[in-house]
Amino acid sequence: MRRLNEKGNMNERIDVVLHRFRSRMRSYPPGMCPLALYRSLLQISMNQTCGKCVPCRDGLVEVDRLLSSILGGSATEETLQKMEAMCRMIAESADCAVGVMGANLILDSLEYFADEYDSHIQRGRCVENVHQTIPCITLCPAHVDVPGYVALIKEGDYAGAVKMIRKKNPFPTACAMVCEHPCEKKCRRRIVDDPINIRGLKKYAVDQAPADTVPNPPKNVSTGKKIAVIGGGPSGLTAAYFLALMGHKVVVYEEHEKAGGMLRYGIPEYRLPKKRLDEDIRAILSTGNIELKCGVRIGRDITFNEIREKYDAVYLGLGAQIGNRMPMDNADAENVIPAADFLQLVANGKAPDLTGKKVVLIGGGNVAMDAARTAVRLNADTIHVFTRKRDDYTALMSEIEGAMQEGVRFRTLLSFLNIEVNDENQVRAVWLQPEIVGEYDMYGMVKTEHSSNYPYRFVCDYLILGVGQRSDTEHFEKSGIPVQRGRIEADTACMVKDMEGVFSGGDCVTGPSTAINAIAAGQVAAYNIDEYLGYSHKVACDVTAPPALPNPCIPTGRAEIEEKDPFERREGFDFVEMSMTYEEAMREAGRCLRCDHYGCGSMEGGRGE
Repeated sequence: MRRLNEKGNMNERIDVVLHRFRSRMRSYPPGMCPLALYRSLLQISMNQTCGKCVPCRDGLVEVDRLLSSILGGSATEETLQKMEAMCRMIAESADCAVGVMGANLILDSLEYFADEYDSHIQRGRCVENVHQTIPCITLCPAHVDVPGYVALIKEGDYAGAVKMIRKKNPFPTACAMVCEHPCEKKCRRRIVDDPINIRGLKKYAVDQAPADTVPNPPKNVSTGKKIAVIGGGPSGLTAAYFLALMGHKVVVYEEHEKAGGMLRYGIPEYRLPKKRLDEDIRAILSTGNIELKCGVRIGRDITFNEIREKYDAVYLGLGAQIGNRMPMDNADAENVIPAADFLQLVANGKAPDLTGKKVVLIGGGNVAMDAARTAVRLNADTIHVFTRKRDDYTALMSEIEGAMQEGVRFRTLLSFLNIEVNDENQVRAVWLQPEIVGEYDMYGMVKTEHSSNYPYRFVCDYLILGVGQRSDTEHFEKSGIPVQRGRIEADTACMVKDMEGVFSGGDCVTGPSTAINAIAAGQVAAYNIDEYLGYSHKVACDVTAPPALPNPCIPTGRAEIEEKDPFERREGFDFVEMSMTYEEAMREAGRCLRCDHYGCGSMEGGRGE
């Protein structure tokens, strides 16, 4: 006799458990032993087996036993070889995906974490520096003390929160507006409900205590040393800030009329009002010891070698402000422009009139989304964003959703073939080739191949190429700076290869990245320049985090940052985000589990510094 599924039956209850477990997996803490992770995933496969085939039913159990002996420090190289052979047998002979994928999982671990296996077998422990750390501090590239400033916000000490942030990051306001908040990625609050809205709380703090009203830490005594910083963007100004506090004299050379780099000339006003950016810059310059020279282009107004001779050390924080063009015919046609160049035109007050025009944008990164949403505000008739595959949408999901709300249209699985122009060398259409998805590569990115469908022509009046940016390194390369594929060669200490006293970091080393990564590079460079000059200065922070109180872990909704209505947003460049209320901020700050005190934070080295 057939029966309807009863509400709350076993499968539905299991789905609830799995949903909760998914949150736990997302918050898997940094610093955990990867072999322990693989064993837990293997055991999930063991629990999923139906028991019909021997390779899956018994083989996975044997693999688990062998992996357990490796974790326990009692294994040998023979154990490792036996486990690999067992996994290969299971992957080749198991009846279904449970056994095949479970075995392949361990085979992958043998490749990705060979050093970890070797350490467990040879020394009976994890490789050095593998230990749990505070997730939000570890995953912040600048290692800002997030639990500390969240606790200060909860106490109502907003100026103290700004000081705590500035201990590592002198751009609290800019990051409150545009940071991609990697600190939230593995927030342990996910185990309970949702991650803390860390960026939202930072924004609340700087709204209550503007950065230029909060005094900087006291400077160290003057050292008599002079450092040149080339580039007045987030990386260069961060390096200048810390070097100035250490007591060094800093001269910043900036090509544009104003400092700020891509924060000023690459991020639209609706995301980062420039008057708010100026609050951070005024605070940085108020340290003293910093001379800002704007409108100076290295190679035109002064050479790099002249700078080297005048200063005790040099930091290159060039940024990546030159938009890439695609290597194809008509890429330099009129009305074809790289996204970075397009945004700079708008920032300089030279915005093109897109009224009634059909705009096409190629690319799915944050710069591409900024360009698309800017085109909306310039009265474009339509904006279509094309990408080859879904993986090409690397922008924050909130930026993609914001663009959709404002009327931007998205199409994927289309590769860009060529540009069609008219007799006046103006773009009039793009040709696109439909794609189909294929296998995933080793990084989990899907591959595509041409579909049997014919290419088709898409009419447009304006084409924006969001296909990356590069740094202007030509003069520096001629001056002897080692440059590889457009990037300056520098190590993790920001020291330029074979160039005594020259340091570099940010986009000109890594390629286009985020503001917080550029800030982190400037911070690292400053401390290493200080050490290179023979010092070991510490930057003071005259505020401490309040004592941690127990958190009952009661599931509570996350307070989101509200935005203006999309129809209102698209009418101009006014800032789109609204402030948290006092009640929202207090409740959100109260959700913090204070991992700096409870759990991993109580371990040695837990703060991830």
